[in-house]
Amino acid sequence: MTSELVPSRVLLERIECAYEEQPGLRLTPAQAQRLWHLDGPTCCAVLATLIDVGVLQRMPDGQFARRQSAG
Repeated sequence: MTSELVPSRVLLERIECAYEEQPGLRLTPAQAQRLWHLDGPTCCAVLATLIDVGVLQRMPDGQFARRQSAG
């Protein structure tokens, strides 16, 4: 049985703010884990959620960066 982690709103907002404050921020999952002191599953859940809501995108090199607006 697998349970899907749902990151807290506070955690999502904290990481989203970091990407807003530093638009050029690009992190691998391992770097994100260290920066925000997260375990692997929580970090993956946060990054996946922020991709799903359109905040982040995964770059071809595996790093996560702020999604560029279409404007």
